[in-house]
Order: sequence, then C-alpha cells, then structure tokens
Amino acid sequence: MAKKTILGIDIGQDQLKLALVKSGRVIKTATAQMPENLLRQGRITSRESMGELLRATMKANGIRANHAAFVLPNEVTFVKNVEMPWMSVDQLEYNLPFEFNDYITGELRDYVFDYAVLNSPQEAAAPEGEAEGDAEGEGRAMELMAVGTLKAVLEDAQEILRKAGLRLAMTAPALCAFIALIRAQHASLSQFSDEYGVLDLGFGSIRMYMFHNDRHVATRVLEVGLSTLDDVLADAFGVDVHLAHTYLMTNYENCQRRDECTTAYENIAVELMRALNFYRFSNPNSAIADLWLCGGGAVIEPLAETIGDMLNIQLHPASELVPGGDALEDCNAYAQAIGIALA
Repeated sequence: MAKKTILGIDIGQDQLKLALVKSGRVIKTATAQMPENLLRQGRITSRESMGELLRATMKANGIRANHAAFVLPNEVTFVKNVEMPWMSVDQLEYNLPFEFNDYITGELRDYVFDYAVLNSPQEAAAPEGEAEGDAEGEGRAMELMAVGTLKAVLEDAQEILRKAGLRLAMTAPALCAFIALIRAQHASLSQFSDEYGVLDLGFGSIRMYMFHNDRHVATRVLEVGLSTLDDVLADAFGVDVHLAHTYLMTNYENCQRRDECTTAYENIAVELMRALNFYRFSNPNSAIADLWLCGGGAVIEPLAETIGDMLNIQLHPASELVPGGDALEDCNAYAQAIGIALA
C-alpha cells in the first residue's frame, strides 16, 4: 500500500477492531463493542452511529490517522477464482460481471467488480492442441481472483469513514487480509508445506480459508459461531445472551470447560471436520496439516483443543502470521484489521 500510515478496520457483528500500521509495523490496536443490530447481514444499519462509534474509539485510544483500509463484509461480498482467455482491460471489465451470474440474485448494475491477475502472460499455458500465444498472452488463459460487492457497501464505508475524519484508501475481502499476512511472513512459513489454512472463529459464523502459497484456493463457511456458545451458557446460568457472552469471553467460573460447552465444541469440530474432508476430497493432492486461528473464538482454549484433536491437525495462533505479533495483546482478534492495513 502506498500510504505509510494506515488504519485497518474490521467491523464484526460483535466487535469493532482497529489496527494502526506504520511502515509495515503495528503501532496500536483498539476494539469496541458493537451495539446490537448495528451490523445486520453484512450491512451497517446506521452510518451516523457507526461513524460516531469509530470516531469515539479512535479518540479514546489515542489513534490518529488520515487514511483507512476497510475489510469488506463476507455476507455481501463474492470471491471467485476465474480462468478466462487473455483479454484487454476493457474487455475484462465488460465480461467479468457475468462470471457472478450464479452468485448474485439482484441486478449486476448494483454491484462493483474488481480482480487481481494471478499469472503473467509468460506463465499462462496455451490451450491444449493450440499454438503458444505471444508475449501479450494471445491464445493463453489468464487466472484471476475476482471480487464483487454491493456498490452501497462501498458508499457506506466512505460515508462512515468521512464522519470519523478518515479517507478510504482501499477495501478488500477478508481473504486479501490473510494473503497480505502470509506474504509478510513468507520466510517463517517456509518450514511448513505450501498449503495454508486460516480458521476464523467468528461470532455469527466460522470460515475456513484455504491457500496454496499466497493463492486463495477455497473457503468453507459454517453457519455457526460463538453465538451458539452464548446460547448454551445463557441456558446453563439462566441469564440473557449478552451476559452469557461476557461469561464466555472472561471464562467466568471456568464456564468454558462446562460439559454443555464441551458438547458444543464437539459439534463445531464435527462440522469443521466435514468441511475439511470435503476440501480434501475436492483437492486429492492436498497435504494440508496446519491451520492458523483468528477471530474472537481463538482465545477459547478448550474450543481450539477440541478442534485440533478431532481434525487431527496442527493449530497455530494467528499472531505467528503478524510481524511482531507475539508482542501484541489479543493479536489473534486483530488479524484481519492488521492484514488489510498491510495489503
């Protein structure tokens, strides 16, 4: 990113996470509780309230910045690996939206699309039985990571940041934040295989991102998250889910190891095992053996232990992916905010 100082912003259903990054180094992090229903199905319900929360969080934590990088909400963002004939930028901008016909139920004109070219013309293989193309890629295939999101989401982000005194420098999906972290720590990751997995244990859902080196291969989504554990503890203690969430995250009376939670951990791990098995079935050459944990659920030790045991896979904290991450408190929760600032 061109900006030397950038504020990474990750707006989740439960928490707002901020990471101030200067010249590739994390200077400060901050978090704030999200008001209930301020984020609904990936959309901010009040730009004014969100802008005020962001401004207040920055002020309370002494964060000063002019430019921000924003993580696009997963619920309204589509990412697809695409292979197309090599073409001009104008041709690509015209054709790319049609690659999302199977994903988008509304009008294509309501969305904005972007892409990253993953191979050069020299790397691209000519179609079988055809002559090699020239240096400009004629007759060859181009590999893309294509992204589509609602135009209204970008308008939301720009207005929210404006109210907080910030300018939008860039925005991208969460997986781009993880790619940036993988690239930043490429040397230290060389001891592992070329396959990496990032497991985001979120409040409303869990996402398993699969990468080969720094290329996104697949994402598996589980429509279950920490909110499930809140429900379990609310029933066990006879309290509302908000207080139950506080119990969970502070491990009140060692509640994280209650039998009810253990059962919930096992149910989550079973669903993850199914997702991982499907990935391996779809990718027969997969040798993935390591997953890096991030998100609010990464601090729940018995959950991580259960996942590691049932999946028979090595788990690592996301702090290993962050430059200087070992020195950052609660680094795993800020992985996306840090990564988007590094992208």
